[in-house]
Amino acid sequence: MMTSVFIDGAAGTTGLEIAERLSGRSELSLVILPDDRRKDDAARAEALNDCDIAVLCLPDDAARAAVAMIRNDRTRVIDASTAHRVAEGWTYGFAELVGHDTVAQARFVANPGCYPTGFLALIAPLVRAGLLPADWPYTVNAASGYSGGGKALIEHFESARASGQGIAFRSYGLAMGHKHVSEMKVLAGLSHDPLFAPSVVDGYRGMVVEVPLPLAAMQGAAGPDRLRDALAEFYAGSPLVGVSTASPSEILLHSDMPASDRLELFVFGSSDGAQARLVARLDNLGKGAGGAAVQNLNLMAGLHETQGLRLTPLG
Repeated sequence: MMTSVFIDGAAGTTGLEIAERLSGRSELSLVILPDDRRKDDAARAEALNDCDIAVLCLPDDAARAAVAMIRNDRTRVIDASTAHRVAEGWTYGFAELVGHDTVAQARFVANPGCYPTGFLALIAPLVRAGLLPADWPYTVNAASGYSGGGKALIEHFESARASGQGIAFRSYGLAMGHKHVSEMKVLAGLSHDPLFAPSVVDGYRGMVVEVPLPLAAMQGAAGPDRLRDALAEFYAGSPLVGVSTASPSEILLHSDMPASDRLELFVFGSSDGAQARLVARLDNLGKGAGGAAVQNLNLMAGLHETQGLRLTPLG
């Protein structure tokens, strides 16, 4: 049976990425509003209540309002905003962590944030296995392509470049309390908020998330090789998440990086095993946003999780 899908906020960066992955798929039918009715609440409410699965690509408050418009007990929801990621009654849409069947059976799914996807992919399985302590004050250093900030940041970077005053690096979140921190803490099962240091670089897409670990100072922490083996075992068989068994001399983000829905994980360790650097590389618009939403949609619609996704290597 064909599944009908309505993307509320289809003109935004994430919405466009999702629509591109759904284009031409015969097992899905897209509910599309004409341009002059995209912001008409009556039209949106009708579409939200008529579709099988609604994908919300909206700001937080607008996403909450959209959920409130649903008056039936049938429409299922994937919310790409941060509004419901730690909310009661919502399933966190990281299938590799929470379970594919859990996502497939959920009515309300909160799509993970792009930075938390990298952090949680690295830390959550290791804390769960008792190989890293839950009460450690973790630090997260991360850099993303500027598309992660949506249309406003895209325009900011591209207009600066056109003016001859291009931005090479932008650090932000300097007042702490970034909106991604709560999902990092809760979904990894941590006692403390991670210290999150996000930044943006002059490339359209791509992201590197790093967690440095002073293992010798962490009571009960396993060594780098054991951490790598545990991650490889946890993600064994995953078509989207891979753990590198090699230790490259550098991790690169290319300014013209191709779109990809994969997630690559690395574990680097010092020769004495006293320190490690855990690194995730992903496309912030892929597994970090639109790709994850389509993966969740596939599971909820009873389809193979990779249909419509891009398995292009990130390196």
